[in-house]
Amino acid sequence: MILIVDDREDNLFALKHTLELNNFNVDVAQSGEEALKKILKNTYFLVILDVQMPNMDGFEVAQLMSQYSKSKDTPIIFLSAVNKEKKFITKGYTSGGIDYVTKPVDPDILLLKVKTFYTLSQQKIELKKTQASLIKEIEIRKQAQQEIEKNNEELHSVMESLPQIAFTINKDEKIDYANNKWYKYSPDLTTFPETHPKDYDFIGEWKKSEYKTKGFTAEVRLKKTGEHPFRYFLYKIIPVIQNDEIIKWVGTLTDINPQKEANRLLEQKVEERTHELLNKNEELENSNQELQQVAWVISHDLKEPVRKMKTFSSLVRDKYLTNNEAAFEEFNKVIKAADRMADLINDLVDFSKLSASNKFSKTNLNMVIDDILFDFDTEIKDKNAEIQRDDLPTIDAIGSQIRQLFQNLISNALKFIQPNISPKLKIESELVATLDFNSKVSKSGDYCRIKVQDKGIGFDEIFLDKIFLIFQRLESRNKYEGTGIGLAIARKVVEKHNGIITAESTLDKGTTFIIVLPIHQN
Repeated sequence: MILIVDDREDNLFALKHTLELNNFNVDVAQSGEEALKKILKNTYFLVILDVQMPNMDGFEVAQLMSQYSKSKDTPIIFLSAVNKEKKFITKGYTSGGIDYVTKPVDPDILLLKVKTFYTLSQQKIELKKTQASLIKEIEIRKQAQQEIEKNNEELHSVMESLPQIAFTINKDEKIDYANNKWYKYSPDLTTFPETHPKDYDFIGEWKKSEYKTKGFTAEVRLKKTGEHPFRYFLYKIIPVIQNDEIIKWVGTLTDINPQKEANRLLEQKVEERTHELLNKNEELENSNQELQQVAWVISHDLKEPVRKMKTFSSLVRDKYLTNNEAAFEEFNKVIKAADRMADLINDLVDFSKLSASNKFSKTNLNMVIDDILFDFDTEIKDKNAEIQRDDLPTIDAIGSQIRQLFQNLISNALKFIQPNISPKLKIESELVATLDFNSKVSKSGDYCRIKVQDKGIGFDEIFLDKIFLIFQRLESRNKYEGTGIGLAIARKVVEKHNGIITAESTLDKGTTFIIVLPIHQN
């Protein structure tokens, strides 16, 4: 906005009209006092000031304007119809004016001057804005530089406290800082520590673009200055990124020589232990072969005398002792002892066979249970046994052994029953997620959990660990027949199939055997 100051209304009107026709905003004042009041309230880019005015002339107004911070830089054009002498013109310039125009005023000339001062005023405003922006940018850069220096100081402090050799690489891919540990291996920042001749050029590898942006790790062998042996170090370098731009890289060299030496000793021990285990395995193989031979002797050489003892005892009893009741009963004891001996030999042979290696094959457990129940058909009918069963899965198994497992469990359920109570047997099956007795049911599970539940005599669970040991019995042989090997065989079969087995039981209420087996064997 332009301020025109003149004590004559006709001059004010003429100048105002001329300037407003050229789209300038114009304000007017008829005295110096009025002009100063408006200058304090408003901002003008130009003041056109008449020199001859009553009370306060234009020179006095200009001098007072120069004392105000708001208006001291505002350009002034003096107008004068009387004071045309050089001394007055000079006073106008010294009072702060930038031009001195005598009346009568040429409107076109004055308009050109106003446009020029307007342009200069706009440029001055833009210049001030640019200056302010530059000052702000400089301040921001100073703060950024101070922040960088602070971060570098903190980084260097951290690097000095590290137990590793630590260094930084600038954008020119040159080392610009290293902690004190560096100088134990290198004389300066331009020389990388000496590496083993057989180690590859890991610095060259790092300079590949994919490593420079993602980081790089390698093992190298370095040696201290003046020392001979090389030591293993883990070399690692990562980029430092700010505003999506890599500003530097930080590298470390960690002494891993103790770990490498420990690994070497461990590998040596493992190799020695492996050799020992191979020898032990060979000895075990020999023992297994001897056990197989013993089992063959038992099954062929021992069973025959027992069979003859039973046969001839039966012949003597039936032919010569039918009238001698006491002798007849004594021979019955001999025959029963021979039966127990035969059962024991058979069970021992079965137990020894479990040590032999066998191949797994797809086995339908439903068919296995069907065969077992068919074999026990007479006993099931005689005891009026009630049997319930779920649909069982097909699993990878050793057929003969898995049959032995369920045969022993079903046999126990039919054998260990309470007096005058019919046996009740329930076989349940479900797929589960993990090899665990309490695993969650899963339709796509890799394991099957099978429960064989009876309502027999049960047992106290404090003896749970005892029942799966060979030759261990919780009941008297006189009351329940058996060799004490059946559950030991069951556990060995389950372990052979990489499964687990346990039991839950309550005296006089029955027992539930829980088996978890893999569906597939590796």
